[in-house]
Amino acid sequence: MKYYIIAGEASGDLHGANLIKEIKKKDSNAIIRCWGGDLMKSEGATIVKHIKDLSFMGFWEVFLNLRSIIHNLSFCKKDIILFNPDSIIYIDYPGFNLRIAKWAKNFSFNNQYYISPQVWAWKENRVKILKKYIDNLYVILPFEKNFFEKKHSLNVEYVGHPLVEHILKLKKESSFIKKNNLDLKKEIITLMPGSRKQEIIKILPIFIDVANNFKSFQFVIAAAPSIDSKFYLSILKNTAIKIIHNNTYNLLTHSKAALVTSGTATLETALLKIPQLVCYKTSPISYFIAKRLVKLNYISLVNLILNKEVVKELIQKNCNANKITMELKDLLMNKNKSILKDYETLIKTIGNNKASKKTSQLIINSIK
Repeated sequence: MKYYIIAGEASGDLHGANLIKEIKKKDSNAIIRCWGGDLMKSEGATIVKHIKDLSFMGFWEVFLNLRSIIHNLSFCKKDIILFNPDSIIYIDYPGFNLRIAKWAKNFSFNNQYYISPQVWAWKENRVKILKKYIDNLYVILPFEKNFFEKKHSLNVEYVGHPLVEHILKLKKESSFIKKNNLDLKKEIITLMPGSRKQEIIKILPIFIDVANNFKSFQFVIAAAPSIDSKFYLSILKNTAIKIIHNNTYNLLTHSKAALVTSGTATLETALLKIPQLVCYKTSPISYFIAKRLVKLNYISLVNLILNKEVVKELIQKNCNANKITMELKDLLMNKNKSILKDYETLIKTIGNNKASKKTSQLIINSIK
């Protein structure tokens, strides 16, 4: 069968790659065309558009890139018509994917949505679109099933979080520090300043200032797959901070703590049991709008899933070098044990470790 998969971010590339691997186990004749990244490509999919050219975040930033987004929507529709897939699989990326899904259903395409839009956070009216245009919806967070079924009478499949299957089986690589020319005498603090250039431009300079206050540690950037070293170096200039590509999990497992932007990275760090601070800053306009639209007590997945402040969140004005320095010192000295205990609870809460396998089977059964 022919599958057309649309992912627009680094996390979608990872989950899409694992899904493709499982689809191919069950459908040896699978032909897969997708919007994604290097991980999906490595599983044999044909990449139509790369995620490095797709990721716009924030209301103001989306407005500035509106022409590119409209062009991408038009191109995607034409490409789907030419490919004529048996099913279209949408992975998160709701602003784009829901528009394509609405159009695709009018052409009688089969629509499968893996990793639901976070309508419980904002834009709850999107539930109506999901009901009308999506054939099957697969959710990955425990509370999402109740939200959709009890509040909105929409049947969904809870498949577990795909990160669990990927991370919990990882083993610590003993030669990692030596292979990457890191200092054997200094403990590591990992920096994860985001997967988009506009995020990195805002956050990384603050992280550099923080690093200057911790001379006894070495700070290392876990580089986003779609961002090359030259971009980081243009911000780092002559600082001692190192950059490591395509090895985030190994870097984290060797770290004492991490500074992480909000998103999937917060959950990845928690599953690897590394204490963290969540640091996030966006443009004043985007933040002003988001504050009035988003109805959440927390921004990190760790806190959202456990519904309490497990990890400290430093947002907007609080995301500054002085505040982060103070909280990081406290984290390194006092808070490790309580955070690690909460991480264990988190792992038990999302303990299903077969999300890709389960979802691939459900998608194939639905098409048949």
